[in-house]
Amino acid sequence: MHFNMMARGLVRTGLLGLLVLEAGSSAQPATTAAPPVPVATAPATASAGAVAPVEAVPAAGAEPVATPAIAPSSTVRMAAAPVVTTLAVAAQAATAGAIPPKIPSAAFAELPTMQGFKIAPDGLHLLLRQDVGGEARVAVIDLTGKTAPKVLGLPKKRELVSYRWAGNNRVLISLGQSVQWFGDEAYGTQLISYDVVTGATQYIGRKSQGLEGDDVLYVDPSGDWILLSIQKSIYDYPSVFRFDLATGEGKEVSGQRTDIYEWYADDAGVVRMGIGWSSGKYRVVYRRSESENFRMIAKPKIDDEDAVFDMIRIYRDTDEGYVLSNEETGRYALHKFNLATRELGEKVFEHPTNDIDDFETTDGGQKLLYASYTDDRERVHYFDETFADLQGLIDGGLKGRQNWMTSWSKSKNLIMVWSGDSNDPGRYYLFQPSAGKMTRYFVPHEQLKPADLARTRYVSYKARDGLEIPAYLTLPRGRPAKNLPLIVMPHGGPFGVRDELSFNNEVQFLVNRGYAVLQPNYRGSTGYGRDFSDKGYGQWGRAMQDDLDDGVDWLAKEAIIDPKRVCLVGASYGGYAALWGAIRNPERYRCAASMAGVADLKKQLAYQLDFFIAKKYQKDWREKVRGAETFDMASVSPVQQAARLQVPVLIVHGEDDATVPYKQSTALVDALKKAGKAYEFYSYPGEGHSFAKPENEKDWLDKLEAFLAKHNPA
Repeated sequence: MHFNMMARGLVRTGLLGLLVLEAGSSAQPATTAAPPVPVATAPATASAGAVAPVEAVPAAGAEPVATPAIAPSSTVRMAAAPVVTTLAVAAQAATAGAIPPKIPSAAFAELPTMQGFKIAPDGLHLLLRQDVGGEARVAVIDLTGKTAPKVLGLPKKRELVSYRWAGNNRVLISLGQSVQWFGDEAYGTQLISYDVVTGATQYIGRKSQGLEGDDVLYVDPSGDWILLSIQKSIYDYPSVFRFDLATGEGKEVSGQRTDIYEWYADDAGVVRMGIGWSSGKYRVVYRRSESENFRMIAKPKIDDEDAVFDMIRIYRDTDEGYVLSNEETGRYALHKFNLATRELGEKVFEHPTNDIDDFETTDGGQKLLYASYTDDRERVHYFDETFADLQGLIDGGLKGRQNWMTSWSKSKNLIMVWSGDSNDPGRYYLFQPSAGKMTRYFVPHEQLKPADLARTRYVSYKARDGLEIPAYLTLPRGRPAKNLPLIVMPHGGPFGVRDELSFNNEVQFLVNRGYAVLQPNYRGSTGYGRDFSDKGYGQWGRAMQDDLDDGVDWLAKEAIIDPKRVCLVGASYGGYAALWGAIRNPERYRCAASMAGVADLKKQLAYQLDFFIAKKYQKDWREKVRGAETFDMASVSPVQQAARLQVPVLIVHGEDDATVPYKQSTALVDALKKAGKAYEFYSYPGEGHSFAKPENEKDWLDKLEAFLAKHNPA
């Protein structure tokens, strides 16, 4: 479900369309996929054979690929706690070996020409995203080799939001764009259907509708129709329409109801539940079947934490479903759930220290498929024995890495596998269980070799108030882990986001240049339970900032870093934290660099409440950011506090940023200029909240390297 853009705005669709680029045209990327993979027809079974990769997988050092035995399926319903690396172990690992060569910034800035692979249900086609010259496209590859790849270009000024299969021969594509809204800008989405066989595209939606045009509730497995929740106009509550994907014709199947903003359908395509809010209370309506009328089942207060659960799944012909709830322990766990009575049932799966992030069931909801969570890294627990055995086979063939089944055919006879690690940007394989064969399909970053990159370690330290702060530490290879220059890199968000043990091109770039990098999951970061999240409420620029400072003190006490050689680098909220740290504590930090950072909290909060935060979450979000009503956000805003700055700052921003408006950085530049402070400012026309063009990413890295070399040399 999408919670942004509720009950706001109007998008007219006359200019929306997709440009179909003929196969073999000059618009196709130079980099292509591996040769087509023949698709077997027998159903996959775990006993079909062990994984036998066609070629050895390059890694940090020589690594033979062993033939694995079938992994036993797990019956554990409690995930294991993460292993935290001690600082001594991390330092010892970092100093091993010679100093790696200086890797060109272009290698770190390279964007994958292909990503987001999705296998069609019948396993005959592969859907993916291609990025060429900073422009995103959607491509469909025939895995039988009978037809050439089909590439779809996007209209100008449109962003590729998402894409998915609808049956075997149709693709749903969501596009986004900034639109004018009462003298300001807002973000709207629209939906396109693409027929793989005929090449025809069809807009799915009404000629005029609300901003959110891609809230898909259900997709017919045959690919003939979908259920789409949209507003008829800015003055209406969302209705649910059934749209024919071939003709684009729509019929309203569930009319709008006062104060209902979110609709949910079951796995048979029946609208079963709606959630809304009014006068400080949630409203939940529900029905068991299509023949019944909706009835109100709850009117809890909005601040009732037990009122609404997360990730609700509804199944046909039953009131029983599954839900993620943190009611029992403060951490999200997977429970059974009665939709009619809203009673929380048996706990099915939990983690001792972290939230369960997501779950999925088999078709029809009869059995659980998996639950996912993140402790030190993302993990999946498979309930389904076939998938558990397949994961065991893959892990046995690709040892010592993080291995993910990212997409599969309905028969599970063809599986896309990603394999990588914190020092490995990864590669993709096509796995054919019935043949016992795994073929390397695509390597996104061929210039980056794991042997030249540094492993990131999961660590933790105590904040000044005793709170344990999880973090990630990456130390330069081949250098003594003593008195190193440090870059503190806080993540964005700040809420609903966290860092994890995965490849990060900016971290690896800085480490390759000789810096240690610390990535704290400061209070308020997601995944650690309600108490840890709540400690970040109202702590922008306050205790959340303390957590960064305390991480520096911890590393200095251990003599790993030189406390006189520390800078902050971040993007989005991380950019705010970098700027504010430099202003607040010039005695701690020699410099700061912000990419698309928040600089005026009051204006950013107003912008988010207007366009990104659903009405039912607005009060909660305001309290999360500001805290007490009496708190003056200007006191922790870089724009209003610019005159206090004493150290140099680097500011970069994309001019088309719709998440943190470009005006946030220009306002800060104006304030710094007025106060006579030292700064560097660079803007990137055509770029949004992150870089879409590798040449701009490279330019950012080069400017960052030069800035740090001047003010905090390694």
